[in-house]
Amino acid sequence: MNQNKAKILKAASSLFLTGGAAALSVRAIAKQAGVSTIGIYSHFEGKQGILDALYIEGFGYVADAMDVLKLGLAPREAVLLASKNYLQLAETHEAHYRLIFGENNGAYSPSKEAKTVAIEAFSGLIDLVGNVYPTLVDEAARVRVALQVWALMHGSVSLKQHAVGELVDMRDWQPRALEAVAVFIDGLSAGEATG
Repeated sequence: MNQNKAKILKAASSLFLTGGAAALSVRAIAKQAGVSTIGIYSHFEGKQGILDALYIEGFGYVADAMDVLKLGLAPREAVLLASKNYLQLAETHEAHYRLIFGENNGAYSPSKEAKTVAIEAFSGLIDLVGNVYPTLVDEAARVRVALQVWALMHGSVSLKQHAVGELVDMRDWQPRALEAVAVFIDGLSAGEATG
């Protein structure tokens, strides 16, 4: 990616974090990035193109987080590592995370290409779940379990990102989230063994 495109995406990400999708005007992004509005249109064809690029980049981070099977870990450890990676990306790339999970007040609808990248990222989690539970030969069952693992991770991130810190000490939120995923995985494994 060339330097101007990277500056534009970084500026858009920063603006999104402070003001959501409504803060992303071509003029505001250009000013923050130190480029002309013409430069934005030539690189991204406007606000929709920038949001799509951030969305695709965000789900690229999710796909990278899930890409742990190649490490040769035991299935349970692979899911826990992918979960840890996911929780870390939610903090490291908070603006991307908030965008891809709908904090845009309906101001953005992903393109078909962006949705395809999202589906591919989720398929990485489905593969991990299939590796942990090889008896789940039915695709619908693997998807259901993958959604449950995802819900645990996403719920933990949402609690961290919102004002729950006033109610609960969230300093150790990642280890607690990973513990919840481990309990879930182990519980399903025990159920498979007895069921």
